[in-house]
Amino acid sequence: MPLIETTALGMRYDGKVTALADLTLDIEAGVVGLVGVNGAGKTTLIKLALGLLTPTSGRIRVLGLDPIADGEQVRAKVGYMPEHDCLPPDMIAAEFVTHMARVSGLPAAAARERASETLRHVGLYEERYRRIGGYSTGMKQRVKLAQALVHDPELLLLDEPTNGLDPAGRRAMLDLVHRIGTEFGISVVVCSHLLGEIERICTSLVAIDAGTLLRSATLSSMTEHNDLLVVEIDEGAERLAAALTAGGLDVRRENRVLTVRFGEEDGAVYDLIRDAVADLDLCLHRLERQRHQVADLFRDRPAEEVSHV
Repeated sequence: MPLIETTALGMRYDGKVTALADLTLDIEAGVVGLVGVNGAGKTTLIKLALGLLTPTSGRIRVLGLDPIADGEQVRAKVGYMPEHDCLPPDMIAAEFVTHMARVSGLPAAAARERASETLRHVGLYEERYRRIGGYSTGMKQRVKLAQALVHDPELLLLDEPTNGLDPAGRRAMLDLVHRIGTEFGISVVVCSHLLGEIERICTSLVAIDAGTLLRSATLSSMTEHNDLLVVEIDEGAERLAAALTAGGLDVRRENRVLTVRFGEEDGAVYDLIRDAVADLDLCLHRLERQRHQVADLFRDRPAEEVSHV
């Protein structure tokens, strides 16, 4: 059963602004990256999955449930970490996470125990009795993650979990999310516009743009090799490009980096490049087959005629 299943899902705000348009997709279990530029419709999809919005058209199912008709059951099985700061500054973290556990239906004693355990998992056990208002941005993000985890959900929805963090904080947060997905056995959907970071931790990706689906696939298939070789040399790129072109190869040059097109059967291309580099007495830094990048999906997209959020 898919984590999230949509069929011709559409969402328009005030009948004017299109957030999602005829979106049909299945999000399977694992650590899934929901990627797209700001305004692509990622947050809208999460809000629809939580039953916070009613779709304009089509349908959405979360763990086989209707988020509107079965909202209480969905929220009992799903944890949500919002993008923006929404924490009460005067509460201590332990009290807040315990309160969120009680809201999720846990008895008082179990809620306190789960809150302490969850704050330990996110690295805030020693700081759990401090007021949230005195926390750093990274600590606040961890509190938001803890309240989403405290009721042991089947699915975790994280909206821009690295928002506002410095590079070290982003790495730590992504490592924590990866551990939750691999060691805790909880499926995670990570919503982000930072493609390079998300690729580090996800097993699959769903890429959307302007409310429409670009591609949904495993990460390995999205970043598979293409039919280009990358050749990087210290100097003499123009001479090498001329030599390879004279040898019958399709070559493109950008500064000191050459890209050479080849087919699966063209094993001799490697030998031609090697020999040309040696003959010209050049310093070879890199010779490798180029991989597709997730960012390639978003390049050269046509401008939309309507506004999107």
